[in-house]
Amino acid sequence: MQKKTEEYSDAQLYYMLCDDRKTAEFAFAELYARLSGKVYSYCLRFMGDKDEANDIFQEAFLKFHQSADKNREMTNVPGFLMRITRNLCINAVRKENVDVSYEDYMGVQDDESSSDKKELLGLIKKGLKQMPEEYREYFVLREYDGFSYLEIAEIMNTNIDTVKVKIFRAKKKMREILAPYMKELTKYR
Repeated sequence: MQKKTEEYSDAQLYYMLCDDRKTAEFAFAELYARLSGKVYSYCLRFMGDKDEANDIFQEAFLKFHQSADKNREMTNVPGFLMRITRNLCINAVRKENVDVSYEDYMGVQDDESSSDKKELLGLIKKGLKQMPEEYREYFVLREYDGFSYLEIAEIMNTNIDTVKVKIFRAKKKMREILAPYMKELTKYR
């Protein structure tokens, strides 16, 4: 561990989780620092409840740490962790049979200062509610969580071509859904 922390790749840190206790703690702390914000944000948006999000968040990192295996080919640590997180969220929702609100999923706060921003965010929420479920999660992962097509493919356990098609169709559907609202908005400007 003579390198600076930022000189280690995520994959190197993942493999270090299998080393002696001190090295494993160092590696876990660094991976946690790098990835926890995105994972927690995803949990909160998906679950819509802070307590449930915290539970899933902790369980995701625990399962991630327990998954450490020097023999596993690790090319995308954030994608691997997000797949664990996504599966835990889906299982929790199925187990509780809770209807996830995409208003909560988006985590949009109502204290925005600009009424235009509020109005636009409201339209996007409406658009997400109307969007077919098969496209909704792809759209959110790309547009709100900022994942690359490759990362989404790994998270969703599908190929990159499928991701591209789903995101293209999701954007097209969002434009179709929002078109009447946007047309109405421009009348008053």
